[in-house]
Amino acid sequence: MLKAILPVVRSGYQTILQVKEPLFAQPTRNTFILKRRWQPRLHKKNEKPHVMRGKFYCYDLVEDRSTKKRPDLEVVLTAFVAGVGDRGDIITVPRTRAYNQLLLPGLAVYKTDENLKKYASLKNTKNEVEHSSPYAARTVRVLEKRVLSIIMNKDEPWVLEPWHVRASLRKAGMHAVEEAIEIPKEPITGPDLMKEGKEFMVTITVNNLEKANVRCRIHHWSTDPSNRLPYVVDPWKLPAEPLFGKADAGSV
Repeated sequence: MLKAILPVVRSGYQTILQVKEPLFAQPTRNTFILKRRWQPRLHKKNEKPHVMRGKFYCYDLVEDRSTKKRPDLEVVLTAFVAGVGDRGDIITVPRTRAYNQLLLPGLAVYKTDENLKKYASLKNTKNEVEHSSPYAARTVRVLEKRVLSIIMNKDEPWVLEPWHVRASLRKAGMHAVEEAIEIPKEPITGPDLMKEGKEFMVTITVNNLEKANVRCRIHHWSTDPSNRLPYVVDPWKLPAEPLFGKADAGSV
């Protein structure tokens, strides 16, 4: 077994430290740019060089390449990536994200002359638009994961209309036009406490192309505090019965 002998100075005398395990240096790809603090004198041709004094080995750190931020990477998408772009698009992303999320999964290639020629016709060969925007698919996923509470009056008669859904979306921090909201064909009327907490589906169209099926639940509300229903903590986590039965719960 290899032994590495290292000199150690303790209390003014030198001892020998024997290490039983071998020591191996791990190579790194660090680069440091240094500058001499004092420049040595140059010697003339065919003369003996000047003696290098200790101060000539003092350096100042100019740049540490290991801590320098590397520029972003340009890649060409080979498939649609939600929130990034469509196939054939040239995008600029940080290197770590490009390696881990685009290049390694095969969703993009490096921007080279060969790849630009190879993937230049991707957009022209598409027969139909698959996604209206890079964020449309992500918007559909966000909508379909949410349980929307439709607040309706407990004291006055009403019929559910698209603007009720629009108002509930606005309260949840989302905006949609009434023309993009499709409610069930069977009318939903109230007040009816038998429909409290029951679930039905509405369809919301994103950018006139993608469609999201959003789960909605009726919740009755009264302006009179003494006539309000008991408060329920996190009602969207509770199981709900379909409003129109299991067969028609998702039909619109």
